[in-house]
Amino acid sequence: MKTSLTRVTKQVRGVLAASAALSVITMAPAHAQDAQTESAEDYEQIAVVGTRAAPRSVAESAVPIDIISNEEFKSQGSTDMVSMLQTVVPSLNVNDQPINDASTLVRPANLRGMASDHTLVLVNGKRRHRSAVITFLGGGLSDGAQGPDISVIPASALKQVEVLRDGAAAQYGSDAIAGVINFVLNDASEGGSFEARYGSYYEGDGDTIQLSGNIGMPLSENGFINLSAEYRTADDTSRSVQRDDAAGLIANGNTNVADPAQIWGSPEIKDDIKLFANLGLTLSESSEAYLFGNYAEREVEGGFYFRNPHNRGGVNDGGTNDAGEQLLLVGDLTGDMSGNCPTDIVVGDNVLTNQRYIDEVANNPDCFAFNEMLPGGFTPRFGGTVTDMSLVFGTKGELDNEVTYDVSVNLGRNEIDFAIRNTINPSLGPDTPMEFSPGKYIQSEQTFDLDLAKPFDVGLFEPLFVAGGFQYRHESYESIAGDTASYEIGPLATQGFGIGSNGFPGLAPNSQGLVSRHNIALYLDAEAYITETFMLAGALRYEDFSDFGNTTKGKIAFRWQALENIAFRGAFSTGFKAPTLGQSNVRNVTTAFGTDGKLIDRATLPPTDPVSQLKGGEQLTPEESESITFGVVADFDSGVFLTVDYYNIELTDRLSTASGIALTEEDIATLLAQGINDASSFSEISFFTNDFDTTTEGVDVVANYSMDMLGGETKFSLAYNWTSTTVDQASENISAARIRMLENNLPAVRYSATANHTNGDWRFLARLNYYGSIFEDHLDSGLPIEQVGSEFTVDLEAAYNVSDALTVTVGAKNAFDEYPDENTEWKGIAGSLYPTTSPIGINGGFYYLRGVYTF
Repeated sequence: MKTSLTRVTKQVRGVLAASAALSVITMAPAHAQDAQTESAEDYEQIAVVGTRAAPRSVAESAVPIDIISNEEFKSQGSTDMVSMLQTVVPSLNVNDQPINDASTLVRPANLRGMASDHTLVLVNGKRRHRSAVITFLGGGLSDGAQGPDISVIPASALKQVEVLRDGAAAQYGSDAIAGVINFVLNDASEGGSFEARYGSYYEGDGDTIQLSGNIGMPLSENGFINLSAEYRTADDTSRSVQRDDAAGLIANGNTNVADPAQIWGSPEIKDDIKLFANLGLTLSESSEAYLFGNYAEREVEGGFYFRNPHNRGGVNDGGTNDAGEQLLLVGDLTGDMSGNCPTDIVVGDNVLTNQRYIDEVANNPDCFAFNEMLPGGFTPRFGGTVTDMSLVFGTKGELDNEVTYDVSVNLGRNEIDFAIRNTINPSLGPDTPMEFSPGKYIQSEQTFDLDLAKPFDVGLFEPLFVAGGFQYRHESYESIAGDTASYEIGPLATQGFGIGSNGFPGLAPNSQGLVSRHNIALYLDAEAYITETFMLAGALRYEDFSDFGNTTKGKIAFRWQALENIAFRGAFSTGFKAPTLGQSNVRNVTTAFGTDGKLIDRATLPPTDPVSQLKGGEQLTPEESESITFGVVADFDSGVFLTVDYYNIELTDRLSTASGIALTEEDIATLLAQGINDASSFSEISFFTNDFDTTTEGVDVVANYSMDMLGGETKFSLAYNWTSTTVDQASENISAARIRMLENNLPAVRYSATANHTNGDWRFLARLNYYGSIFEDHLDSGLPIEQVGSEFTVDLEAAYNVSDALTVTVGAKNAFDEYPDENTEWKGIAGSLYPTTSPIGINGGFYYLRGVYTF
């Protein structure tokens, strides 16, 4: 465990120094005052998240809120929503997932040092459904997380994004431990835009093409239809070196081994299609109807680990002899074991040149080894198709007694159809296909919301605003079996050959099924300015889940305008996150890298499974949190706008997957007796558990300033975050390496400083990004990289208005082509040239060209 007192002191001093430096700007020349009015308008942007009273501006909110306009998304090189948000939200972190099973399909993002499913996602204020993807390998922090897939939301569909950086479970329900992200859809009834973008990495790979558009149209005389669409493709990248074992095979004459044998890089994205619609219709002077929804589909494919043709378990590994020499796994194809196939062939440096292998296996029709089919080993390609859809409709308005209402129905569905190729079902021997459909996961949610609010004049400076409501939510998680070959137990299974599609075995029929639950929620909010300068707010929420019971959470917040230009704000809240249906019930097999340098098959079982219970598994319970936020808001006459917020989140009974637990022969026998016929292929098991507590604290600093300079206007912005997490206690199911990843795998300090200068038809942007050092347990297998060094990167962009309608932009993300420190110690083990969880990524610089036509 680590002590954070020294770091806290240093960071507070740094924040004070930054505040002092920014205060100097308040004495800027008089010409800066000209920009004050326009700058102030920027900070008067209105947010609906965080309060059910009248929407408040960022400066007037009692809790920290970032408002990101659609224009800010257009000033970035990234094309996916997760990376775009990371640039402008100080405490949001995301890294690449080069080889991480399902995380390749849906990348987890971490707000305020929490897991990706500790942030509640809303669209137009309505809860967004979860992804069906469970992050089985999430780099420690997000292991086992199951959050929404925000990458299905196109930037072209957005009016703005509101990020509430504070615990809000008492207001919005489960998941809002770290905060809330609300995506507000474009509601324009006319006009539109079309955008074409091309980009590529400096290395010459990862070519990306994106086409997007938005159009607004009237819906009769009293409404609007706003439609958005996006299409994107991206080639994969490679930042690999040859593995030591593959290099050894080649050196010893095996010319069938690829170079590199294993690819580390971004996955290939095929046909990423996103559609969004937002409709509104005024029914009367005091009521309106609304409808919005989406359909998205994308196919993703990435690399997996290399299978060594000499020692891959269940494929080539025949054990060792008394001298400790590696033997070849040879199968008898006769059906009655009459082939007398050899079991003592020593693979040596190159089994392909071993005369016994040539005579007794390769040229013997009764005997078989996979070296005949795949003499250089193989590297599976894993991915799948993500299909996401939603529909929300309802009506809202105000009654004659000043009661406002909002009644809605929310339907959401996310499906993951997995695919794996360039692999085998070893138990089928030479008859195996090399492409499989291992199965599907489907997450479905249906929600009914009734929200009521009314102001009451009780003699305070402003009316007391009281809101209350009811929510009913039903959700289900379905597992669907894969094609027969992906899980089939072939004739060679009894001879030591593995079962199922190697790398990601298919779901068998006895593992498929549908589980569901429902919950009801009742909430009450109250908010008012007690005096002209002091606002007080409170919230209370009760939820009752059909599968684990009920919980009640509360929140209290204040805002005090101490001086004309300075206000203080703060909040205390309790929160919770209910275990998801997927976490409670999923069965999955993941290929992981073992501490002995070999690949292992790790089965994730329900925590209530008898084998899980034998190893300490038990019924999951909700995570519980206590959160404190305290900050200051300063709006200086010179135009400087500054917020500094400290937060502290204590999270108990935290959910995660247990570190891999080795199976004994007795455990495997128990699994086989349960009808899990592929249990003989498992080396380890894991399960979801509530086995540790953490304390996360940090400081967010956001500053903005505008001034006239060089004949135009320049807007400066700073987004700074310091975060520290301490694991307070953990059971033996959470390894020491996992604890270090939880505490140190995110940069303690991250910030970005941006200058955006506009001059006539030209616009120039420069952004400096800093990422602090991290610790990495390389490959999650006890291979420590003690310090992945801190890094600076620079983003540059220049735009020119060719006409009133057409703007052309050229830019570079990570313009100076920075890479993380090379993985000098462990790169030969699996061929990863750089630490795989580096916060700046492993791909280097990316340049892009963009054209936007507005009408």
